[in-house]
Amino acid sequence: MGPLQGYRVIEFAGIGPGPFCGMLLADLGAEVIRLDRPGHSGELNSRALLRGRKSMLCDLKNPQGLQLALRLVDTADALIEGYRPGVMERLGAGPDICLKNNPRLVYGRMTGWGQTGPLAQSVGHDINYIAISGALHAIGREGEKPVPPLNLVGDFAGGGLMLAFGVVSAMLCARRTGQGQVVDAAMVDGVNTLMAVFHEMLSDGVFAETTGSSFLSGAAHYYDTYKTKDDRYISIAALEPQFYEALIQKLQLDREKFEPHRYRQGPVSAETRTAWQNLKSELEQLFKTRTRDEWCEELEGTDVCFAPVLTLGEVADHKHNKARNAFVDVGGESQPAPAPRFSSTPNDTPSPAPQPGRDTERLMKDFGYSDNEIVELKKVGAIG
Repeated sequence: MGPLQGYRVIEFAGIGPGPFCGMLLADLGAEVIRLDRPGHSGELNSRALLRGRKSMLCDLKNPQGLQLALRLVDTADALIEGYRPGVMERLGAGPDICLKNNPRLVYGRMTGWGQTGPLAQSVGHDINYIAISGALHAIGREGEKPVPPLNLVGDFAGGGLMLAFGVVSAMLCARRTGQGQVVDAAMVDGVNTLMAVFHEMLSDGVFAETTGSSFLSGAAHYYDTYKTKDDRYISIAALEPQFYEALIQKLQLDREKFEPHRYRQGPVSAETRTAWQNLKSELEQLFKTRTRDEWCEELEGTDVCFAPVLTLGEVADHKHNKARNAFVDVGGESQPAPAPRFSSTPNDTPSPAPQPGRDTERLMKDFGYSDNEIVELKKVGAIG
């Protein structure tokens, strides 16, 4: 089911954030038809990112293959593509053509740098996009170089998730007005938006420019990870006064030492950062006296704001994730369940990622192509 049931999205094959957007839309019930390229399909894509799709092999460089793609787009609510600016126009499937034939179409474009600007035609990856957005510089330990946060911030949060949000927003607008539009989802724009509160904090003098010096980046003793006796890790996030008080009480800390250095709004002085380091050293020694699981018994579920740092292999078995059925079986493989959750239109368990081209003939018949037409299109290489 899902809240997007009844919406059709045509996905032009790509890698990374584009397929992630398609996964999100499919997880929420949209019919997502992926146009894979013969000979180039699925090489760099994952089973998780491509779940829930229908797949057609279609050669867009073949005139008849292009016409087939445009015919599908004419029936769609949205289109998503992740090519460099100008590629879709050169193929003959740019926004002008597609919106002329289907005025209510939402044309979603996923790039790193955006459709315009001096870097629009440049190549890049997640780390480059978060670099010029300030996010990369802010992540890491003080005195050390910035640390790439996997490719979560640029590709998936600032990119695919923002594109999905933009596409759904534009589909709502098209439903009301009958008018489609182009959604220019640039990862640099998305990450800039994600960094909004930190720009505010910088303006207020609360966020220092030095890597790792913010209380949210691990500089403070009350917001960090700590190694345990068994060489595992736990996390503490006792930001607010009541949670910091719980930390002092549960760990029986020296109140005279710790109370003056809880979180307070305002600029952080050099003296405060030195105090943070000293208090952190005390906590490091304390947390090494027990194993991670022993600390879980003591602190999990309390107002200390505590959680164990789990490996990916442990996540699905954690009691909270199990209770919420946070992982589902997709084709015999455990994968994260669709999110968020809906009370009236619950999400179905996703179907496994299709082999490229699995649905070609069935989809073409659904769109009115005869058996003879399908055979002819195969002969000329328009479809696979």
